[in-house]
Amino acid sequence: MERAEDAGIYKLNADLAIVQTVDFFTPIVDDPFDFGRIAAANALSDVYAMGGKPLTALNVVCFPKDTMDFSILREVLKGGLDMMHEAGVILLGGHTVDDPELKYGLAVTGTIHPDKVVHNHGAKPGDRLILTKPLGTGIISTAIKRGAASPEAIAAIVKSMTTLNKAASEAMLAVGVNACKDITGFGLLGHTAEMVEGTDVGFIIEAAAVPIFPAAKALAEAGMVPGGTQRNRDYRQDMVDIDKKVPQYLQDILFDPQTSGGLLIAVPAKKAQKLLKRLHEEGITAAAIIGEVVAEKKGRIRVG
Repeated sequence: MERAEDAGIYKLNADLAIVQTVDFFTPIVDDPFDFGRIAAANALSDVYAMGGKPLTALNVVCFPKDTMDFSILREVLKGGLDMMHEAGVILLGGHTVDDPELKYGLAVTGTIHPDKVVHNHGAKPGDRLILTKPLGTGIISTAIKRGAASPEAIAAIVKSMTTLNKAASEAMLAVGVNACKDITGFGLLGHTAEMVEGTDVGFIIEAAAVPIFPAAKALAEAGMVPGGTQRNRDYRQDMVDIDKKVPQYLQDILFDPQTSGGLLIAVPAKKAQKLLKRLHEEGITAAAIIGEVVAEKKGRIRVG
């Protein structure tokens, strides 16, 4: 791949290519079963973002066998398998190493037609930008670690992070879109920067239109902001122009590192409402139009 795509594509013949990706990380919630489900959904998302169909997976596990009970690992693996079953993915095996810190994820293989790959570049002037999940998982996860997250906030992000991007991917393929990127560790603005970098277009993001978890605002204002937020801001701030009217808490949320986040889709304006309606009908109720693609300010993002 010449760009920072979500997954690698290897063309087998004129009608078939394989999609491959791997992702794993440390726990971001306390419940091991939920952690397994979240990690699996997050890994599968890379395939969905490119329009692929995941078929098989391998477990990737780091486990502290001398300091943690194996019952925890069983729950993590059960959670991952539960999510794979939901996705119609077959677990082929995996690999485990002894490590001081628990980590879990998947190596995923899927298929796609070589001519139907949805790249993270390719957005065209006039396209509308649709985001399918709320932002704020990084902030609320930080609050969980500090014992400051409410049960309602935890339940909200777990539900979102364990929702596969399968239906959203199928909807965008059915409607026809120009570009897509799943929103994960670099945050919304970090990943939008990947979509415009080195291109002939710019993005305008309407901050007030971006869906966020209700608890994220108060937690961000209370300082529950992960270190990754500032790293994301430092890395991409030269590409982003943020209007002074955008409050600081919202700026933090826009750079907040996400786990198993939604898809950011660039869709032709004439198809935007059709796609939005289809997403809502599929139960993806948080999906919203958050901006547009413009010809001016090439390679830059404006947030107003």
